[in-house]
Amino acid sequence: MNTLALRRVSRTLLYVVLTLLAALYLVPVYVVVVTSLKSNASVSLAQMWNLPNVLSFSSIANAWAQLGPNFINSFELAIPATLISALIGALNGYALSKWRFKGSSVVYFFILFGMFIPYQSVLIPLLKVLDVIGLYNTIAGLILVHVVYGIPIATLIFRNYYTSIPTELIEAGKIDGTGYWGIFRYIILPLSVSGFVVAGIWQFTQIWNNFLFAVSLTNPPDQPVTVALVNIAGSQTVQWNVQMASALLVSVPTLLVYILLGKFFVRGLLAGSVKG
Repeated sequence: MNTLALRRVSRTLLYVVLTLLAALYLVPVYVVVVTSLKSNASVSLAQMWNLPNVLSFSSIANAWAQLGPNFINSFELAIPATLISALIGALNGYALSKWRFKGSSVVYFFILFGMFIPYQSVLIPLLKVLDVIGLYNTIAGLILVHVVYGIPIATLIFRNYYTSIPTELIEAGKIDGTGYWGIFRYIILPLSVSGFVVAGIWQFTQIWNNFLFAVSLTNPPDQPVTVALVNIAGSQTVQWNVQMASALLVSVPTLLVYILLGKFFVRGLLAGSVKG
């Protein structure tokens, strides 16, 4: 067997393995979707794999009735926190990559150190601080928490991304008399789309799926949708179709984000990988 034929066989085997792994990964998704489209009377362990005989959207309507207000809370939390943390990360990455100063490596180290602080270790002090400043049990308090925790990863993303931007552009801006903020606004920011997409996808997903801060720092009715989802799952009356429909609804926003912006994700992650 020649080298070309061997490569084709290897590639075919690779695709087969990847397809099988993808199918295995999608099995739970299939169960969730199928169960959410069944009536409660049609849900049983014996019929778990069967398609619904009659499509029923009552479970989705029921789930939305219970989760609707919490969806609004999650959007009010995730969108501002994502935008603010990404913008601060962009400013940090810009300063640390294009305006190096004495001690910048130390500053960068301590910023990244925040990524490795476990949520559980700061939970009680965080609760006390939010209570003192009047932000406990508020969406604004959760936004502040997620912005602070999102700054390290956003800084890492943008610092690596900006290393791929030629320094000559910065020097040209300086020659033209453009200052620090002008260079960021007119040169760096227009080139930062991929970086913002990567940071936005990462932050939105992390914030949307976060449960610990949501359940610890807020009470009903200000809790995000992840807490409401757990409350439905922990109710005394188990309605599997409603629970599956709830899980499906909660996963839709992050799924749409990846579908619409996923093609920029890997491109943005790889930016700066050679020069970083």
